[in-house]
Amino acid sequence: MPTVIVEGRDAFEAPAGKKLVLAIEDAGIDILHRCGGNAACTTCRVEILAGTVPEISEAEIAALEEPALIEKYRLSCQIHVAGDMSVRLWKTASEQGIEPGDRPED
Repeated sequence: MPTVIVEGRDAFEAPAGKKLVLAIEDAGIDILHRCGGNAACTTCRVEILAGTVPEISEAEIAALEEPALIEKYRLSCQIHVAGDMSVRLWKTASEQGIEPGDRPED
């Protein structure tokens, strides 16, 4: 099973094929997400520090819009865990003083 490391947190294992946002949330990390996994709000963005992830999708490019964001971030609701990776969260819900949005679909 692939290992996911979230910067500043413990490493955890995640099933291959699981959405990264769900793997992070299921590990007890309160990743911010608001649109239900539809690549619409960009709040679940992460910076990929290491590991291999699929190519960025058209939905991610359209949602992130700005070239600087596209170069730096990916949307964790659009990435399926395929191997070991290390990421940095953009924001957590607790840092923002709000609850995460509805759980994205598997």
